[in-house]
Amino acid sequence: MVTPFQRGGALDLLAFEALVDWHLLAGSNGLVIGGSTGESGALEESELAALLEVGVRRAGGRVPIIAGTGSPATAKALRLVRLARSVGADAALAVTPFYSRPTQDGMVAHFRALADDDALPVILYNVPGRTGVDLLPDSVARLAPHPRIIGIKEAVADPARMAALLPLRSPTFAVLSGDDPTALSALTAGADGVISVVANLVPERCAELCRSVREGQMQAAREIDAMLAPLYAAIASEPNPIPVKAGLAMMRRMNELPRLPLLPMSEQYRPALAAALRLARVQLDAALAA
Repeated sequence: MVTPFQRGGALDLLAFEALVDWHLLAGSNGLVIGGSTGESGALEESELAALLEVGVRRAGGRVPIIAGTGSPATAKALRLVRLARSVGADAALAVTPFYSRPTQDGMVAHFRALADDDALPVILYNVPGRTGVDLLPDSVARLAPHPRIIGIKEAVADPARMAALLPLRSPTFAVLSGDDPTALSALTAGADGVISVVANLVPERCAELCRSVREGQMQAAREIDAMLAPLYAAIASEPNPIPVKAGLAMMRRMNELPRLPLLPMSEQYRPALAAALRLARVQLDAALAA
């Protein structure tokens, strides 16, 4: 989920609460709060706690609340996991340590330290394009048997990567796509689900896509994916979550302002975003999406 801010820079918790309610009605099966799409690097720990408290309260146990707990330092990541547990989150989404760029052994030790603490179940998150390190399948295989490591969000789009991870699936370890354009391919190959960016804009469509695959309605899934293809491209026009916030503003669901160093979406990309949203059958404010 994105993090809405007021024009003065403070959290917009009313807008966030409305987004949570919308996702619950739309059929989202879980909510990630304070992850990379939520501008985790720009959030204070107290702000992450406030967002998680809203999510936990509004969800009321209907779907899991997953906290973004990434950090380049294991001690800080562990502090975030403990914070998330204290406010009632169900699991931690822990990205590979960015900037510090540890070895494979270092990443394995990092994730084991988070899981050994027994604070929350841990979902590994691999997104080399953001972090500068790539958690390889052999390392994931070393971590998957841990009873408190319950899955991986894999954002490497290469089908060979998903093929290497899928044999690790078990009743206690899920393999999740973290890449919207290849999510249907991953789901078709056997992935358990997708932690999605585009679902911030079209949660009903994304839920329907996953449900169609689960029920074997592949033609319906392909039609939804084709409908969303221009939106996948549009939200990649500038760094995430800039386009997502712009789209939500066009829908009058929140203010689009990110926190510096991110800026609002450039004017040149707005027409394509608006067109892609309309193609996905999203109602837009005519003045804001002109």
